[in-house]
Amino acid sequence: MSDLLRDPLALVPLVTLIGLFVGSFLNVVIHRLPRMMEQEWLAQAAELRGEPVPEAERFNLAAPRSRCPHCGHLISALENIPVVSYVILRGRCSHCSAPIGRRYPIVETLSAVLSGYAAWHFGYSVATAGALLFLWAMIALTFIDFDTQLLPDDITLLLLWLGLAFNIAGTYTDLQSAVIGAMAGYLVLWSIFWLFKLTTGKEGMGYGDFKLLAAIGAWLGWQTLPLTILLSSVVGAIVGISLIAFARHGRNVPIPFGPYLAAAGVIALFWGESITRHYLGTI
Repeated sequence: MSDLLRDPLALVPLVTLIGLFVGSFLNVVIHRLPRMMEQEWLAQAAELRGEPVPEAERFNLAAPRSRCPHCGHLISALENIPVVSYVILRGRCSHCSAPIGRRYPIVETLSAVLSGYAAWHFGYSVATAGALLFLWAMIALTFIDFDTQLLPDDITLLLLWLGLAFNIAGTYTDLQSAVIGAMAGYLVLWSIFWLFKLTTGKEGMGYGDFKLLAAIGAWLGWQTLPLTILLSSVVGAIVGISLIAFARHGRNVPIPFGPYLAAAGVIALFWGESITRHYLGTI
């Protein structure tokens, strides 16, 4: 069995399939985690005011069962097969024919493709296992930030500690570079935040962005931070200008920065070293 898994022709399809089903779970995380956080905040606010904590339906990543938001139809196991069910149902609820968001198959497909590529890129190694955790977290953070402009500590802080843990053995970089990367990642954006706020009186980003860049630094080391910041800034600027120019996105409407940090982190994970080496070789 181990010899079979060492064969990339067997490992890549297996990890791709795992990524597909994890993508289905990530859809649950993306939808439910912000609501769980909101319930927790409301409960804490009630306690601080000395009021009774409002009773709420049990709501977490496992309960209640998934259901159609339009008619309440409970989603069966056969209707919850990643991508396949969406195609068979033609993107509509089997009970009321209401449209199912395209977000669901997109997240599942993205998770599958990136997972399979990680298996091909890193092969049969600890680095593959770590890369999968990194990628799945980035996907969840990206879509949560798009929806709510939140980057939950439950994911970013766990990701930071996991990055340091994997690099104890030097999986992606040496431990010293990982620790410096975590500190520098946080402090760089923290400094930019306060410089912008003192200059304009406005907040240009959230603290979740600091923690996300710190997590990327913990995984990939401080050496990748310039590339990550550059890539995320360029992509964010292009998308932001495009939204303003073509989608009539208001100039004062905030645009989440987390998705661009996440995308840059994924690029740095796979190609950061080669991009940096190529750049240094051309100057």
